[in-house]
Amino acid sequence: MADIARLDPGITPAGEDAWRALVAKTLGDKPFESLTNTTVEGLPIAPLYAAADQPAAFPTRPFDGERPWDVRTLSAQADPARVNAELLADLEGGAASVIVRGHATAEALTRALKDVIVELAPVGLDAGFHGAKAADGLHAVAKSSPGAKLNFHMDPLSAFAEAGVSPGPIESHLVSCATVAARHIQTYPQAQLFLASGRVAHEAGGGEALEVAVAAASALAYAKALLRAGVPVADAFERITLGLSADADYFLTLAKLRAARVVFARIATASGGRAEARIEARTSRRMLTAQDPWTNMIRLTAAGFGAAAGGADAVVLGAFTDAIGLPTAFARRQSRNTQLVLMEEAAIGRVVDPAAGSGYFESLTDHLARAAWAKFQAIEAAGGIIAALEKGLIAREIAAAVETRGDPKILGVTAYPPTDKQAVEVDPGQPAALDPAGARLPGPDGKCPALTPVRTSEKHEVAA
Repeated sequence: MADIARLDPGITPAGEDAWRALVAKTLGDKPFESLTNTTVEGLPIAPLYAAADQPAAFPTRPFDGERPWDVRTLSAQADPARVNAELLADLEGGAASVIVRGHATAEALTRALKDVIVELAPVGLDAGFHGAKAADGLHAVAKSSPGAKLNFHMDPLSAFAEAGVSPGPIESHLVSCATVAARHIQTYPQAQLFLASGRVAHEAGGGEALEVAVAAASALAYAKALLRAGVPVADAFERITLGLSADADYFLTLAKLRAARVVFARIATASGGRAEARIEARTSRRMLTAQDPWTNMIRLTAAGFGAAAGGADAVVLGAFTDAIGLPTAFARRQSRNTQLVLMEEAAIGRVVDPAAGSGYFESLTDHLARAAWAKFQAIEAAGGIIAALEKGLIAREIAAAVETRGDPKILGVTAYPPTDKQAVEVDPGQPAALDPAGARLPGPDGKCPALTPVRTSEKHEVAA
């Protein structure tokens, strides 16, 4: 406000007291506190914040003015040849890295990654319980090239949490994945081995602090598995990527990613590892609508902004048709270009931490980090992430968040639904699916309450 006075001495800057007086006149008999809001986990959001005295020293991603984050795309086609066509088009169209979902054999991955130069374009996997097999398959594609940029991204815990059952003991899957990881770590010095994701909690309806806590607890479980496989602690934490969601509430997305870096740094440092987190943010499927799917373009743009401004190292922006089917070439191009406009034209990545110094963001980040740490401690007190899943601790937290959230307004569904429904084209192909039974390990199956993905709008669309 003082800056305004320097620009024009004739202007008297209004202070907080003047603002509060105007608000009080508008509120009438309502107290000022009625403007305070909360997240679904009860974290306060005030109507006004003073500027932070000093930006908090939150860990940030390394700054790169040319390519501030990794534009990452994913193909889920069942036919490896279709996967290959989609990924090559994405890379030619501006993407920097790719993910293959639902393929695990060397033969399928070789076909899917034909002509993809793995030394230039990082390649990732999404193979559920088949993560160890898929990692070996990707190794066959990379042909032991030390320059290959691979993201094995093994994540059996998310597969277990979502399915509610594992083919054999879930602990055995962690051991199997860690053994494979230890075998490849020396060959690929740039490889990321595990994806410690909290997205499974988000997609089932959970809140932001719980999502960060689940990701942190998963990271610790994977680090312990790597240690038992002979990987040094510093290497273990350095080779784990955090997986988080990004949704249309870009304020919460931004603060959540900042908070995740704080929590990860505390865990890694306390364990003797490196504190710099790598974050892959994927846009939320929970927020997408099948009715009037064109509105998803706005949601995805907002989510992409939140992820980029929050410091994600890589962003996977979904397609606006994801709620109704596989994306067409147009939908994939729209998704890529949204990220490229945010990066190249909106210049979102020109500042390494644009939220620094904002009273709102510094406060919200701090609240989220503290709440996530408390939930992480509760998970560890229950025996770790596997025990917390098996005992239903995570499921109960999600159920409470869903109840608190209630029935929010959804554009194009519960608010301003379309008067004339237009057909939206989707790709006719089938999504890839791996049979969990094919990844069975000896011993009894692990079981937990399933964290089933939901879309917020789904119940209204069914009713319509």
